[in-house]
Amino acid sequence: MTSKTIAAGILRAIGIVTLISLLLCFIYQIQTVIVYLMVAVIISLIANPIVELLSKKLKFPNALAVGFTLFLFLSLLIGLIALFVPLITSQGNNLSLLDTKSIEANLIQLYGQLESYLSKHNIDINKVIKESNLTSKLKFNYLTDFLNSVIGTISSFGIGLVSVFFISFYLLLDKELFIIGVKKIIPDTSEDHVLNSIVKIRHLLSRYLIGLLIQLTVVCVLYLIVLLVFGIDNAFVIAFLCAILNIIPYIGPFIATILSAILTMLTTINQDFQTVTLPTTIYVTIGFFIVQLIDNNVTSPFIFSKSVNSHPLEIFLVILIIGTLFGITGMIIAIPMYTILKVIAKEFIPENKLVKILTKNI
Repeated sequence: MTSKTIAAGILRAIGIVTLISLLLCFIYQIQTVIVYLMVAVIISLIANPIVELLSKKLKFPNALAVGFTLFLFLSLLIGLIALFVPLITSQGNNLSLLDTKSIEANLIQLYGQLESYLSKHNIDINKVIKESNLTSKLKFNYLTDFLNSVIGTISSFGIGLVSVFFISFYLLLDKELFIIGVKKIIPDTSEDHVLNSIVKIRHLLSRYLIGLLIQLTVVCVLYLIVLLVFGIDNAFVIAFLCAILNIIPYIGPFIATILSAILTMLTTINQDFQTVTLPTTIYVTIGFFIVQLIDNNVTSPFIFSKSVNSHPLEIFLVILIIGTLFGITGMIIAIPMYTILKVIAKEFIPENKLVKILTKNI
């Protein structure tokens, strides 16, 4: 092997690594668009059988069939939201979730109660904070910042919803053009593999979405039971908010536990700190921890492993890797992305040993 060959190999490897790095950087920059596109693809795959039924069996014009199908999806989403919004709004107002001044006043009052409780046990919290220099290490506006980020997410939800339905509409309306375009790109021998992949992906992603809804419902109900057992006011809105956070794998439940503890303290702030607020918060935290143990070890592994035919450890590693690369957004879309890649790999490189191991249940 000559020095020129070695140099060419090194340059080629550097070029490949550089291209991959640039591609990952580009994907990271447009991750929001990728999320919109993936959700739109999932919706279009699920909606396609309904569109075909309307257009072929009931003789609807294609555009009308697509529009009517997406209207049904949107009506279903609005209907589900309408079931919960009045209760969330009424309880949210009582909880003063959006009133930052009220939150600040309640936190100051809570701090005073904590200080009084610790002083009875000969602990000077001010001295501890001063000596440990915690004020320079901690930000006390985390809760307000978190709530503001939630509000920002909700406000951007409308833009995301419009984008997703717009993309879905044209994916369904012009699906023949997309199919023709794909056929021109891929070799003729791969057409069957592509069609098989689409069918399997649609099936598995439908099962995944159903599994996710079941998981969130189960978690919400268990959270609600814990809060009702200990007599927490505004139990439904707290359980609902904490359950929604479970969409973020592993990190979401941790945030939910902290949020539940803070909101429990705020709802019991006018009661005796030592005999009511502190014990109740501890009990609720333990209850949430037990719910998460059940979810992490029973509900989630069973639902997700069965819905996408993947081992729980496999799912954990995928979420960890994609989450490290793309943050929280990556963690949310990790399982659908991985499922799509597995199906494509099984169709196109089924003889690969690693693919055989990972896709043996698909």
